[in-house]
Amino acid sequence: MVGLILAFVFLTPREWFRDQPKASNLVMIPAEHGNAFFLEPELLDGVPQSEWEVKAATLVKARTGNRYEIKRVKPIFDSEQEIRGYMAFTAP
Repeated sequence: MVGLILAFVFLTPREWFRDQPKASNLVMIPAEHGNAFFLEPELLDGVPQSEWEVKAATLVKARTGNRYEIKRVKPIFDSEQEIRGYMAFTAP
């Protein structure tokens, strides 16, 4: 019986165990004036900085179903100056 359990654990394809929920890559954060959204860095990869607001508004609308006016998008850096995400701020 132990052999069968060990065989199941070690010989089962990994794809069978990949059913864990994935964290959201876009999160709404209440702010003093309006709302803010945290966006994972891969959401704006390859997007020119001049188009960040438009892309962020499109992503937020697709996720929430509501249209928000994004006023600015600010990159969030870690201690090694690598981008860890973006904060998109909305109009109040």
